[in-house]
Amino acid sequence: MTAETEIPQTAPTAGSCCGGGSCGPSGSAEVEVGAVTAVYQVTGMTCGHCEGAVSGEISELPGVSSVKAVASTGQVTVVSKAPLDEEAVRAAVDEAGYELVGRV
Repeated sequence: MTAETEIPQTAPTAGSCCGGGSCGPSGSAEVEVGAVTAVYQVTGMTCGHCEGAVSGEISELPGVSSVKAVASTGQVTVVSKAPLDEEAVRAAVDEAGYELVGRV
């Protein structure tokens, strides 16, 4: 079973993984015309709560319109108005309690 969580910029979620229990909802990303899409590899996500924590922190970055994190693959897809500074993404992932490996 794959859990996917999409958090728009207007509804951030924060926190770290609870380490167990039932995990969050699934969603899908919409494509915006003229938007930049980047896929990042993140280690440490294990559930929907983890996905929400990472998505929430990244969604707070300026210009981000959507974030889709998938715990089973460790991949986080970010749609933004312009290319993001990787160090800003790294800081957001770190704030959520996970580690950014880099772009896929």
